Amino acid sequence: MTSSTTTLAAPQSERRMTQRRRMAELGLFAAIVLMLLLAPLVMNPFVVMKIMCFAMFALALNLLMGFTGIVSFGHAMFFGSGAYAGGYAIKALGWPLEAGILLAAASAALLGLGTGVLAVRRHGIYTAMVTLAFAQMLLFLAIQAPFTGGEDGLQSIPRGYFLGLLDTRNEFQLFLATLILFVVVFLIVFRTVHSPFGQTLKAIRENETRAISLGYRTNRYKLAAFVLSAALSGAAGAMKAAVFELASLTDVSWHTSGEVVLMNLVGGIGTMLGPIAGAAMIIGIQEFLSGIEDWILVINGVIFVVVVIAFRKGIVGEIIGFLARHEGR
Repeated sequence: MTSSTTTLAAPQSERRMTQRRRMAELGLFAAIVLMLLLAPLVMNPFVVMKIMCFAMFALALNLLMGFTGIVSFGHAMFFGSGAYAGGYAIKALGWPLEAGILLAAASAALLGLGTGVLAVRRHGIYTAMVTLAFAQMLLFLAIQAPFTGGEDGLQSIPRGYFLGLLDTRNEFQLFLATLILFVVVFLIVFRTVHSPFGQTLKAIRENETRAISLGYRTNRYKLAAFVLSAALSGAAGAMKAAVFELASLTDVSWHTSGEVVLMNLVGGIGTMLGPIAGAAMIIGIQEFLSGIEDWILVINGVIFVVVVIAFRKGIVGEIIGFLARHEGR
């Protein structure tokens, strides 16, 4: 009787601990949203909006890299394709901002489906190389295609109403529109990670062979995660294009792909708040050191080395690990 009671108590204790962690994540995210609302009082609002756009992008990649175990070195193709697709729909077709974002997400998801079909059949570095190859092909198309503006990019993307309520020509209302999308993307990733689907993705990340032996068609799960990650990246790209009224080759470059990987590494891969912290840190450093732009790549490299040596789990990951050890005492 005692053994049976102990066995039942253990899963209940684990469920309670998991529930507390989820509530803590939501509570900390609410605090982050409050900080973002107050940030324009002390910072340039466009810097804060850039942080939010790249935080959405980093969250999308983290769903794939941190919770599914698939490394992508070409994720900027989804971010950039979303920027171009959304920007073109808003500028050339006269679509409202929310429609442009939805088109961007759909276009990136379609591109993710085509890329993912090949990528998920490979493992490790081979998957990363497939994504990088597709990203380089998209970069070539962005240079050559007439509607992208070539090296000049898609400029003067107009701002209109968001959801028929917020006039994004007003700086504060544009900020609110960006914040709303940021909250929506976070909640989508949060719900996905903490759903049965998300638990299956974690199982595939930990031991794909065992997941296959249990009857899961792992390639289908990985492809679904790939498409969802691509769609969210595309939405982030469209929002970034609307904020800065520009979709450029930088959005689809390998440099942007590497940058968002670095954001996840710095913040903490496989954590919900790590990508946000990483995006804030990397973008903040870039803006602070904008006067010495030639050194930014070197500084990013130094940050990467320091994180790999001193913070193997990223900043948020190390904090979570410390709290878990402290809680276990």
